[in-house]
Amino acid sequence: MRLLTRTFRPAARIGARPFSTDHLKRTATYEDHVALGGKLVDFAGYAMPVQYVAKDSKHSLSIIESTKWTREHASLFDVSHMCSVIWRGKDAVRFVEKVTVADVAGLPVGRGVLSVICNEAGGSIDDTMITKCADEDGKGGEHIYQVINAGCADKDLAHFRKHLAEFDGEVDLEVHWDTRGLFALQGPESQKILEKLSGKDLSQVAFGEWIPALDLGGAKTMVSRCGYTGEDGFELFVPGDAIKDTWKLLLGQDGVRAAGLGARDALRLEAGLCLYGHELDEETTPVEAGLAWTVGKARRDPSNAPFLGKEKIVGQINDAKTRHKYRVGMFTKGPPAREGAKILSADGQEVGVVTSGSMSPCLGRNISIGYVGKGFQKAGTPLQVVVRNKTHTAEVTKMPFVPTKYYKREVEEGNWGGPGHGARRGVVPSQRATQVTCGAWGSERLMCQLGPGARRLRCEVVHRGPVGKHLPVMSLCR
Repeated sequence: MRLLTRTFRPAARIGARPFSTDHLKRTATYEDHVALGGKLVDFAGYAMPVQYVAKDSKHSLSIIESTKWTREHASLFDVSHMCSVIWRGKDAVRFVEKVTVADVAGLPVGRGVLSVICNEAGGSIDDTMITKCADEDGKGGEHIYQVINAGCADKDLAHFRKHLAEFDGEVDLEVHWDTRGLFALQGPESQKILEKLSGKDLSQVAFGEWIPALDLGGAKTMVSRCGYTGEDGFELFVPGDAIKDTWKLLLGQDGVRAAGLGARDALRLEAGLCLYGHELDEETTPVEAGLAWTVGKARRDPSNAPFLGKEKIVGQINDAKTRHKYRVGMFTKGPPAREGAKILSADGQEVGVVTSGSMSPCLGRNISIGYVGKGFQKAGTPLQVVVRNKTHTAEVTKMPFVPTKYYKREVEEGNWGGPGHGARRGVVPSQRATQVTCGAWGSERLMCQLGPGARRLRCEVVHRGPVGKHLPVMSLCR
């Protein structure tokens, strides 16, 4: 997840014209954005800063400077306009698995995943983050914490309620919107900043994992190690009465700069991430968007419970002939090829359309994402783009454009560890960890990650030998 539906042109083209924000919603840190000289725009019905321009302020950076600062240090984004949903009840997992493509049953407690909310035809209603959490009452219960995009929240909630009315199980929906703060601290220095403020060692928290209550200035803050920038980072869910103090606490740390929508969009584009309303919409399936990996193996099994759009989505996974468009990255010449620009084959036939594009601050060259027809999706394929009625050369390239730096917990060869799990659950960060020592596991579902950029693979481990037996990691991955 990632930035929200856009109600404005790509960030690099946003103007500086002032306008009234009286008709827009405001996050709790609105006054702080104004004080920092935030250039405010209408974003999903909220007055949100594109960048900060206050005179003589360390936070006054251009979008290019802010993007580079995030990749080299740490930036703080206010994303409190996003909507949180909590699912409870004995059938909550079954319901969430009906309305998303996620393998929620297979998620370990404390782990989050990107997923997609789909309609009956397999189209994408929204992208979403889903985390399986432990209840705070200490009784061992669980709930599901979900974050949805502000621009899609109304239709998402209507979609959920429609299917809740038809659902035969026990599940409760709680909506938390504008009642808590949500900040994204992103960049390579984010871990040491949070460690300094909390006094906790975060080195064993892998990307995608959850901390139920991190003490930040006295505020018990739920934290997830994730983000929408391609960098290491954290998203912080702050209690309502601590929002302003926590924002100021984080912003006052050395190495932290406030950042707005402009840098956030540039960062996600460089990371090759989807933006709802551009790369994702109700006519586009997760498979077409290059998100087939969000559909877990267990969800693809015909014998398992169906989800909305399963027939089309799994059909596209199993048979590439049923796919008619492919999401691709491109390097382009001339002016940046932005949303709506036509994509032509080398011989001039129209074969697709650009969905996002800009000049990459970190690469110093034009990058675009778009959809093309079958036969034009392979890296190295020469194409053309039409910008201002002129054609310019382009070439398909692999994404991400800028390598991602998601944090992977260090595990020594022969060991398997994770916060709170001893030798029972963890993430293998590199292919040098070719073996793990089998502890007294019994039968337990594990998560593996094999090497930088490798796909996360779900593992079913059944202990078949004495404690201490070594099992090759690769053999654990189904």
